[in-house]
Amino acid sequence: MAPRLKLFLPLILFAVLALFLFRGLSLDPRAMPSALIDKPFPVFSLPALESGETLDRSLLLGKVSLVNIWATWCISCRVEHPYLNQLTEAGIHIVGVNYKDDDESAKRWLADLGNPYSINIVDAAGNLGLDLGVYGAPETYFVDAEGVIRYRHVGVIDERVWRSKLAAIYAEIGGELPPSLAGAGS
Repeated sequence: MAPRLKLFLPLILFAVLALFLFRGLSLDPRAMPSALIDKPFPVFSLPALESGETLDRSLLLGKVSLVNIWATWCISCRVEHPYLNQLTEAGIHIVGVNYKDDDESAKRWLADLGNPYSINIVDAAGNLGLDLGVYGAPETYFVDAEGVIRYRHVGVIDERVWRSKLAAIYAEIGGELPPSLAGAGS
């Protein structure tokens, strides 16, 4: 019996590994919580895209902010960009983090498509993204007025996502929500 079992051992190991792989692939990255929830936004010292001045996390103090990780090479960022412009026009404070991108391309993108960001942080090396645990662009962090991360959204923000989920989170952390942006449960 033992020699026959040895013949099936590779098949059994393959089945176990396939099961683990299938389980890992079926996980939704949006459901993966950030280790930074309820912790201060990471310390950073990076240049502003527009002016080159050095920025730090103090720019996130005093008002509720969305910190949006974006890049010109990101197709999904192009999809969400028009809705970010609408959020800004309605009074939502959005800070951009231009992630692993070319500055000139980013400036052209904003000139062509509009600039929803109050300020853009250049994260050319991706160090801030690494500190945040960014999986890829777009990702958006909801930061309260004390500079504490309260929520992380992976993926595109559009009207459906905003109204069904994110508007309530924004209001819950103290953001003033214009009636035009109220969610389904508001």
